[in-house]
Amino acid sequence: MFYDKDCNKLLLKNKIITVIGYGSQGHAQAQNLKDSGIETYVCLKNNSKNIEKVQKDGFKVIDINEAVLKSDILVILIPDEDQRDLYYDYIEKNIKEGKTIIFSHGFNIHYKQIIPKNNLNIILVAPKAPGHTVRSTFCEGSGVPSLIAIYQDYNKKSFEIALSYSMCIGSGRVGIISTSFKEETETDLFGEQSVLCGGISSLIICGFETLVEAGYSPDLSYFECLHEMKLIVDLIYEGGIKNMRYSISNTAEYGDYYVMNEYYYNIFKKKMKKILKNIQNGNFSKNFILDKKSNFIKLNIFREYYSNHLIENVGKNIRKMFNWKHKKIIN
Repeated sequence: MFYDKDCNKLLLKNKIITVIGYGSQGHAQAQNLKDSGIETYVCLKNNSKNIEKVQKDGFKVIDINEAVLKSDILVILIPDEDQRDLYYDYIEKNIKEGKTIIFSHGFNIHYKQIIPKNNLNIILVAPKAPGHTVRSTFCEGSGVPSLIAIYQDYNKKSFEIALSYSMCIGSGRVGIISTSFKEETETDLFGEQSVLCGGISSLIICGFETLVEAGYSPDLSYFECLHEMKLIVDLIYEGGIKNMRYSISNTAEYGDYYVMNEYYYNIFKKKMKKILKNIQNGNFSKNFILDKKSNFIKLNIFREYYSNHLIENVGKNIRKMFNWKHKKIIN
């Protein structure tokens, strides 16, 4: 684990950094860099709807050709599925020897969608939180942990640059962890699919459907299977699973162990090993890339189906009835 004391901020002081993209991670990392005193530009498409916002945030907007020519460090923060075209259409032919490219996810490098020129520094700096949290914690004087990795170290200073960059986006305040592109990519995809997104979503929807199909109220089914999820996750976040189990009733704790041992554990482990294998052998990435080439036919079908699921309509109506006391209602 590395912290601010291990980082040399001066390494970036005379560097020109361009952040490509101004989405979740793009806006956060760019603003944190600027507030850390680093000369930072933002690269957007000429017709981007974010141009005015970026300018209001105090950045000069440049196009990709200017970014490649003038920047010491390019930070590619557009969606994974668009990075290959960006690299081969604009970057590879024009980028100069010794320049640095930073990614925040190892997908395109690890799965060989981008095979960079061997005279570049290729670095990973992956904050472990959504962009709005990267920004809000920085503004509070804290930060989120980041993973760093080096794929190519042409100038023999890539690790120090990764530390310095991480410091400037706030991660040195809480912790920076060294890893590899392979490990970051595969564990990130696995965590998203098996637990954080796919796992939780599947549990919530299956639980909701099971209760509703058994004749229970959709409203109460929503509360039991979705609404209370945050309360449990907060307890786990604060002190681990042990803290959550300490905080719940004996009935809930006994039910936790009972169901885990009798029903879930062995089944989930078998399924998760298949999920991990599918990531390791490249099958998931191939399917994702193929769907992108077909304009995300499968992705859009899934989005349409699940956005109209009963649990979404029930939740929308319930959330409107809560007394949020001036908090914004999320539909």
